[in-house]
Amino acid sequence: MWPFLYYAGDRLSTAELTAARLDGDLVEIGEAFMPADAVETRELRAGALRALVGDTVAVTRVSAAWVHGAVADPPMRHCVQRRSARRIAAVIDARLDYRDLQLPPPDVMMISGVAVTTPVRTLVDLVRDLVGRPDADPSAVDALCAWQPALVPGAVAWLECSGPVHFKRPALAYLRERITTPQEDVTRYTS
Repeated sequence: MWPFLYYAGDRLSTAELTAARLDGDLVEIGEAFMPADAVETRELRAGALRALVGDTVAVTRVSAAWVHGAVADPPMRHCVQRRSARRIAAVIDARLDYRDLQLPPPDVMMISGVAVTTPVRTLVDLVRDLVGRPDADPSAVDALCAWQPALVPGAVAWLECSGPVHFKRPALAYLRERITTPQEDVTRYTS
């Protein structure tokens, strides 16, 4: 139990949590509530998803970018991917976008007891989605690259060392272009 996270039906009922939110005492964070004056950290964001995702899957893509703090708002449906060797027989929650391919253990990190893809793997997956779908939104990739620019060379290295994955070549081209594109020069006046 987290002292800063409140789940519906745990310590307070849904009605009490909603009333506290309307009063301005609590704010929603993922599938939970937290005090309005608490700092929203990656640990709280991950912990807020614990009841929804469980132990057999890892949070991926835009959901992982949100947990890491690169994206401000959580997605409507959280992206998860299987991390266990066995396929999941149970019905997955309708609030989850589930992928059945197993994630390799080195690409997963634990945050507050929730499995989340590493920032590098998150960027790789988001770039592969971006180059593979003509209608994809680049905002999550841009946010992740702005959050930690050093992830781009790491993502290139991950793709170069990986086996066959969908959209590998266009993703590598996209990431290499981001590395070679000069960043805006900022001149600061100092006296």
